[in-house]
Amino acid sequence: MDEKDWHLLVTLYHERNITKAAERLYISQPALTYRLQQLEKEFGAKIVTRGKKGVEFTVQGAYLVEYSKEMLLQLRKAKEYILNMEQNVKGTLRLGVSGMFARYELPKLLKNFLAKYPDVEINLKTGWSSEINQLLQKEEVHLGIVRGNYDWHGEAYLFREEMLSIAYNKKIELEELPSLPQIHYRTDPSLRTQIDNWWKEIFRTPPTVAMEVDRIDTCKQLVLNGLGYAIFPNICLSDDEPLYTFPLISSNQQPLLRKTWIIYRESSLELTFVKAFIDFMKEEAAHRSKMNG
Repeated sequence: MDEKDWHLLVTLYHERNITKAAERLYISQPALTYRLQQLEKEFGAKIVTRGKKGVEFTVQGAYLVEYSKEMLLQLRKAKEYILNMEQNVKGTLRLGVSGMFARYELPKLLKNFLAKYPDVEINLKTGWSSEINQLLQKEEVHLGIVRGNYDWHGEAYLFREEMLSIAYNKKIELEELPSLPQIHYRTDPSLRTQIDNWWKEIFRTPPTVAMEVDRIDTCKQLVLNGLGYAIFPNICLSDDEPLYTFPLISSNQQPLLRKTWIIYRESSLELTFVKAFIDFMKEEAAHRSKMNG
């Protein structure tokens, strides 16, 4: 059993389909089936069974999948640390980033970072902040950039925070909101909870939700065309957009803030390219703070 077999088992476990797994591995279906048969002979146990719904793993097969995941993780770590022994800033940086931050902030940051460290390659995964947290927990990424507060017991650095704002295409007053159409967009549960809690704190009646869309950009276009108002984090609002905005203020007169965190394990700093990226982000945050101050 070797690295190719580890990849084969993990891929088949995710796909649960011989044909799809073979396509992802760039091998033929007969070649994949033959290798499975050889592994079953090697271990003297049935690894998978085929049913109407696709491939199912036996208890022994599921154990080998977990073994394969661990071996792939350890092999990746070994390669990274051996490369790191040269003390050059090079390697593959595995980033997990909140979709919102990836959309509005990350491209320019990565461009500037790679201009400074051209020997670093980026492996990027985006998603809800809760999903990024899980990727870091499973060590599938070196560090995560998440928004909101999550249960993370490792290192955390506050990169930025911005206000949440009401946005409409014309001037409105706070007390008008319950009677006006509100537009919802699909977002991270922590942001939705933050907005909902604010609303319950300020108003005694629920909002009039007129539309629900899957993307924040779609929501903004609907707002720009006067079809309703929405509540956005300021990261996605631009000064050149013809929107009337005002911040969400709590009952104790404090602005509601949305925080962006860089989370990572302290041991990851042993990799030069991880440390270089975190230092770069800290310098960027310090520069922004100075400019805003």
